[in-house]
Amino acid sequence: MSNEPVSVRILDREYTVGVNADERDSLAAAARMLDARMREIRGSNRMAALDRVAVLAALNLAHELQQLRDEQALYNRELARTLDDLNRRLDGVIDTPR
Repeated sequence: MSNEPVSVRILDREYTVGVNADERDSLAAAARMLDARMREIRGSNRMAALDRVAVLAALNLAHELQQLRDEQALYNRELARTLDDLNRRLDGVIDTPR
């Protein structure tokens, strides 16, 4: 697949990004989320420095991503523990003479 140019608007500025056709909708959704987050951070202060707003938005989103990764890692550990327990139980049932 080749990259296609896609235009997105973030804080009233247009950016062109190369993306695979099957990722186009996901990129558009990410751009909308970033735009909303940056507008929220900027609030009514139209004079806020764009780079500061962008860094704070990126930091907030990165923090949320890290929290999701931590939750996923915990879930994976719990799932692995549960599966190990079930395997031990199955082994015990299979190994029991009848």
